[in-house]
Amino acid sequence: MINPRMDKLHENVESNYALVIAAAKRARQINAYYHALGEGSYEEYVPPMVQTSSHNQLTIALEEIAQGKLLVEKPKADE
Repeated sequence: MINPRMDKLHENVESNYALVIAAAKRARQINAYYHALGEGSYEEYVPPMVQTSSHNQLTIALEEIAQGKLLVEKPKADE
C-alpha cells in the first residue's frame, strides 16, 4: 500500500511529472536538513513540515504535498 494515496496527491498537483519533480526536490532539501543537523548547523534548511513516523525523505515530501503544506506551482511559459 502506498501512503499517501495518489488520488490525495493529485488534489494538490496537476500531473505525475510535476509530482515527481516537486517530491524529489523537497526530499533533497529534507536530506540536506538532516545532514546539516548532524554537523550542528541547521539554519539554512527548512525542517520537515509534517509529523510522521517515517524516516524516508521522499515519503515525508509526499506527505507534505498531500497535506497541502508544499505548494506546487506551474512554471510560467518564459521560464
